[in-house]
Formats: sequence, structure tokens, C-alpha cells
Amino acid sequence: MIKAAKTSFAALLSRPRPLILDGGLATQLEAQGCDLGNALWSASLLLEDPRAIVEASLAFLEAGAECIATASYQASRAGFSRLGLTAAEADTLMLLSVELAVRARNEFLAASGQGAARPLIAASMGPYGAILHDGSEFTGDYSVTDAEMRGFHTERLRLFDKSEADVLALETIPALSEARVLAELLWDCETPAWVSFCCRDGQRISDGTPVGDVARLFEDHPGVLAVGVNCTAPQFIVSLVQTLHAVLPDKVIVAYPNSGETYDVNENTWSGTVTSCAAAEWVAAGAKIVGGCCRTGPEQIRAMAAGIRESSK
Repeated sequence: MIKAAKTSFAALLSRPRPLILDGGLATQLEAQGCDLGNALWSASLLLEDPRAIVEASLAFLEAGAECIATASYQASRAGFSRLGLTAAEADTLMLLSVELAVRARNEFLAASGQGAARPLIAASMGPYGAILHDGSEFTGDYSVTDAEMRGFHTERLRLFDKSEADVLALETIPALSEARVLAELLWDCETPAWVSFCCRDGQRISDGTPVGDVARLFEDHPGVLAVGVNCTAPQFIVSLVQTLHAVLPDKVIVAYPNSGETYDVNENTWSGTVTSCAAAEWVAAGAKIVGGCCRTGPEQIRAMAAGIRESSK
């Protein structure tokens, strides 16, 4: 049953100005010297260096982010089981990701003094393909049944729904079939959610489905307050936001693209040209939540926040 009471997330969405997200958590962790060259990515630091996660989140908060994501995008029972951990131990580590975000928020508020706005915490959950560590999360090209996807997402949704997270962030969803599963499961969650898709161009998500078609799955969904795109090249964002805003006029639209570079899963490297994050253009197109994904750091979020403030004058 969806919560009837107005939540912190819903309250911030009702204000006139946009909500600023953080950028790529892994990007900042690597800038801090962390080695993320493993299947668990940022989630590996829940075991190895939890303090580094707090410091990365603080860097984004100090840059102007009003919502920080947990280090749980690639975390799952299946992933941690490969390290010999039990389901209970895996759940403890996933909940630790929320605790670390809370710790970062508390440290930020303590340093900011009275009157500072309370940042939100988004429980980050990637698609099924994220645990495969083969790049399929960006294509939707993985062979799995709906039942397997349902089981995978149910475990994490139940866990994070009872956590201190302000919002559930279902991110980088590449396929219509997975979106259908999530649309069903999110009816049972009390915590509000956003769902964002990974897109191949300005009109289609990764598996080729028109973004408007997949977005309509959430048209009348009371628990999904925002729908949008992430980890998508910046040059496609305006078109995608315009389509989503037209299809879902009653939903908040979220946009947090990557840097515009291309990821090579075999080499674990990025190449190409960095595209500037024109957040004011995304807001003008209809986005209400904006931020960055892979390869965007605190400096980009700071510039984004400043640009939006300037355009609002």
C-alpha cells in the first residue's frame, strides 16, 4: 500500500525550483583513489572502505546536490554470494549503504549550521544486467525470465522500502520487459520511487522501445512520482524530456545523463568527447529533477546548480 502522507521527496517536488541530484558516485570514488575494477563496483567499498563512500557523498553535497544516491547500484544477494556472504550478510551491507548516506547527510548538516536544507537519500537500484558486469545494463540484451527478474528486484525493493531512504531510485532500466516487472512490484512499496531509463538515442530506450511507450506503464502509478532518463548521452536529453513531459504531464521528469563518452566493457575504459551538462535546457524542456551519472563529478554538479540558479533569476 502506497503511503498516503506527503513525503520529503514529494514535498521537494512541489516547490517551484528543480531538485539537484548528485553525479557519478563511482566517478568521485575513483577520483579519491579507490579501485573499483570488480563486479561489485562501488558496492565493493561497503566491505573495503565505507568511509570513502561517505567522503564521496559529502563532496557532492558540498557542491550543491540536494539528493545523494546510495552505493548500492550493483549490490545484490547474488553479487555478494560470489564472495561467500550469506543473504543476511548481503542485506546488512546493502542497508549499510543507506546508513553511510545518512552519515554523510548528518556531517554535511552539522558543518552547514542552522537553516541548512535537509538533503534527500535515494536508494540506488540498477537493472538486472548490472549484476552481470558485462555491459548489458546499457543494452537490455540479457536472457532472463520475468520470474527471475521479479525475484531479483523483489529482494532489494523489500529491503530498501523499510530503510531510511527517502526515495527508491530504479535506474538505467534498458528494456520494456524489466519496466513491466518494476511497474508491478512498485505497487507494494510504501516509499515513493522514480524510474529512469537508459536510452540509445533521442526517442528510444536501449532495447529499441519508444520511450513514450515504456513511460506509459507508470502513467497512473501512485508510488512512482517521477520518470526519466539516466546514463544517456547529453545530446539526447532535451528530446527525451520533451517526449516524457508530453506523455506524462502529471509526472515529474528526471534527467541525469552521463558525460557523453562511450564505455568499453571489455577494457573498462571510457573514450570520446565530454559534452557539457546544459541542465538549464533540460529544465526548460520539462525536467524537474536534474543531475549527472557516469563521469560527472562534483565540479559538474556545482556548475549545474549555479547555472540553474542563474536561469531562475
